[in-house]
Amino acid sequence: MGFARTCSVALVGVEGVVVEVQADLEPGVAAFTLVGLPDKSLSESRDRVRAAVVNSGGEWPQKKLTVGLSPASVPKSGSGFDLAVASAVLGASERIDPRVLADIVMIGELGLDGRVRPVRGVLPAVLAAADAGYEQVVVPESTAAEASLVPGISVLGVRSLRQLIAVLTDEPVPHEEPDQTGRPDPLLAGLCLPGAGLGGGLSALGAGGLDQAHDFADVVGQQSARTAVEVAAAGGHHVFLQGPPGAGKTMLAERLPSILPPLPRAQSLEVTAIHSVAGMLPPGKPLVDIPPYCAPHHSSTMQSLVGGGAGIARPGAVSLSHRGVLFLDEAPEFSGQALDALRQPLESGHVVIARSAGVVRFPAQFMMVLAANPCPCGRFNQAGDGCDCTPSAIRRYQARLSGPLLDRVDLRVQVERVTRAELTAVGTGGETTRTVADRVRAARERAALRLGETPWRTNGEVPGHLLRTRWRPEPGSMAEPERCLERGLLTARGLDRVLRVAWTIADLAGRGRPDKTDVDLALQLRTGVPRGVPLAIGAPG
Repeated sequence: MGFARTCSVALVGVEGVVVEVQADLEPGVAAFTLVGLPDKSLSESRDRVRAAVVNSGGEWPQKKLTVGLSPASVPKSGSGFDLAVASAVLGASERIDPRVLADIVMIGELGLDGRVRPVRGVLPAVLAAADAGYEQVVVPESTAAEASLVPGISVLGVRSLRQLIAVLTDEPVPHEEPDQTGRPDPLLAGLCLPGAGLGGGLSALGAGGLDQAHDFADVVGQQSARTAVEVAAAGGHHVFLQGPPGAGKTMLAERLPSILPPLPRAQSLEVTAIHSVAGMLPPGKPLVDIPPYCAPHHSSTMQSLVGGGAGIARPGAVSLSHRGVLFLDEAPEFSGQALDALRQPLESGHVVIARSAGVVRFPAQFMMVLAANPCPCGRFNQAGDGCDCTPSAIRRYQARLSGPLLDRVDLRVQVERVTRAELTAVGTGGETTRTVADRVRAARERAALRLGETPWRTNGEVPGHLLRTRWRPEPGSMAEPERCLERGLLTARGLDRVLRVAWTIADLAGRGRPDKTDVDLALQLRTGVPRGVPLAIGAPG
């Protein structure tokens, strides 16, 4: 009787569970049984593994073969167990020393010819292996750079099963000829889902003022909207832009990621893990170090926004925009069910999805930007234009954004139509992206220094009770927001969000704590009611 074991990783959402892959050979009729709660794609690995072993020069054992995946209670899916199953079978048949395999984690899909193909989710799988105390992993060669992002673990990238056998048996490693030059490498096809990337609404627009295609200087006028976007970037606040078609709402949203600072290392690994699981990690760029930007179409379903799908749930747009920007253009055209599903992640920073196959938790801490027209035709309240919508149609259109959802939005700005004088004027462009990005970075550094002993790094994350007790504004500066609370113009959540925005404005202006001017500007950006405060924010002279 032959027995061998090695390890692989089962992903549940973006969290991994180390799975022991055991192979047992017994005398009897030749058969291959795979047990341990596998899904359809994993059950098919029996034929892939058999063909790969034979075509790699190995001998398939003509005995009763049982492969077990332990723990058996954890659902297992995908083709990433192929490499571990093949190695365990070769260890049981004594082609490889079983003692060598015991402490190695193997991740990869096998082609029928023995080539090792990449799979999605390599980074979270290697992170799970490192957390479990393993020090060696074997991955496909094309994902070795992604796996190497995890510190303290030895990564072996192989291109074929023949190479892995040679390494584990101390034989000369065969050279694998690359595919014909000038053609795309077919081994990279496993990294991205068809239709992912830009076509799926995901694009990284750059950070730190390096995105030349989206410069804030291109935005004409719109001082209040520019201020709101800058405040949102500095404090991690949500924004609602309302205005007629062509006023520049989409331009402003597209330029928001360009003024966000690059992601710290820990946040980069979080974002990369999500994109790796979703199949949206660009080949050749193993680490996502800039805030992502996701702009789903208004016909998107609730599952595509918050995550879900058949079987094990997959990340949605709110998770793909984690640590970045989620832009919902034409927000009232989204289904009410999909929009209301955003309320929970906006508060908690994560999504919990329960399915029959298990419960999955995805991180979803994002900046939401809503854009909407004032009415279905877009000309309501515009001087000189006739609105064709009936009052009831306008009310229905504006009511599609529920009160509880808008209460979670920190900044609500009216984007006015650009005038002819503003559009044709020469030399009156606004500040460039680099100038605004430098100010945003300095404000975030001030906030991070103040919040250094807490788990939060931006003002948008700080609980309201701490802002009212530990970090107080100037005495008397909250009088007007408190009066609005008494009159029912603000909720308790709205009062906390005004205080958060006031702290961000103070950080942008370089003040130690918010004064009455900062609070009044925050209240104006929250309610849209003018309060006679200047909209321009800059560093103190």
